[in-house]
Amino acid sequence: MHDLTSLLHSLHRPRLLIRAARIAAEEYRRDPHLARVLGAPTPGHRGAALLQLLEIEGLMNERRKARDGAYSVARHVETLAAVIGEARLMARAEDRLT
Repeated sequence: MHDLTSLLHSLHRPRLLIRAARIAAEEYRRDPHLARVLGAPTPGHRGAALLQLLEIEGLMNERRKARDGAYSVARHVETLAAVIGEARLMARAEDRLT
């Protein structure tokens, strides 16, 4: 978890993108959102899902920086919202264990 937390804190994205993702994350529901973003059934382990999401988000960020025509800001916000939602779920689960 600490490695994932470090990785999450190291992400630097435009403020508006993060703000939109935080708002979208308020409505985050794991099963439908992950299925849509990952294009696959929801992984059982939150850490595995978060790693997949971070990989997808990294590719989206590269497209954003390159001004790629295939880049979708809506999809990027949706993916970042899923990252935030998964991170929150992991934090809650960790809090319950301590």
